[in-house]
Amino acid sequence: MDMRVSDLAVARGGVTVLQGVSFDLRAGQAVILRGPNGSGKTTLLRTLAGLQPPVAGTIDLPPEAAAYGAHADGLKSTLTVRENLTFWAAIHGSDAVDAALTGMDVASLAHRRASDLSAGQKRRLGLARLLVSGRPVWLLDEPTVSLDVASVALFAGVVRRHLGGGGLAVIATHVDLGLPEAAVLDLSPYRTRIMARDGFDEAFA
Repeated sequence: MDMRVSDLAVARGGVTVLQGVSFDLRAGQAVILRGPNGSGKTTLLRTLAGLQPPVAGTIDLPPEAAAYGAHADGLKSTLTVRENLTFWAAIHGSDAVDAALTGMDVASLAHRRASDLSAGQKRRLGLARLLVSGRPVWLLDEPTVSLDVASVALFAGVVRRHLGGGGLAVIATHVDLGLPEAAVLDLSPYRTRIMARDGFDEAFA
C-alpha cells in the first residue's frame, strides 16, 4: 500500500496551523515528523487518521487502512492486559493477541489489571494495540512517552518489523528510534504565519 499527501492544510480550534504539506510513502517506508511543540504534529496526524477533515489538499489513504496511536493509551482500567488486547482484537477481527503480548513484552503481565500497571507498562500495552489492529499504516504521536531506554529499543524493533512486512509509519517523535532509513519531515516551513508568530499549544486546545 502507498500513501500520498498533497498540498495539505490542517486546522486546530478553527485556526489553520499547517499548509502546503506534501509527501509520499511506499510500502516499507516511514517518515519522522519534527517541529517545535505546538507546530501542528498532532493535528496533522489526526487529519491523516480521518479524525478531522483537512482544510485543503488531499490524502490518498483509506481511513480503514490506518491505526492511530495517540497520547492516551486507550486502555480499559478494569480489564486485564489480555482482556484489553482481546477487546481490540475483536474490533479489528484479529487473532494476534498472543503475538502482541510477546511483541511488546507484556506477556508476563497478561493477567494484571491495566489500573495496576506502571506508566511505562501501560504505554507498552497501548502500543501493543497496534499489533492486533492488522492495519498497514501506523500514525504515531510521541509513541515513546513513559518508555525507558530498553522499551524504546523494543518498540523500535517492532516498527522495523512492521516496515519489513510492507507496512508504513508516520511518527511524531523527538526520540531517535534508530531508523536511519526513515525520512524526516520538518514541519516548521509549513507553519502558517500566525502560527510561526504566536505559536499554539495543541495539548490545551
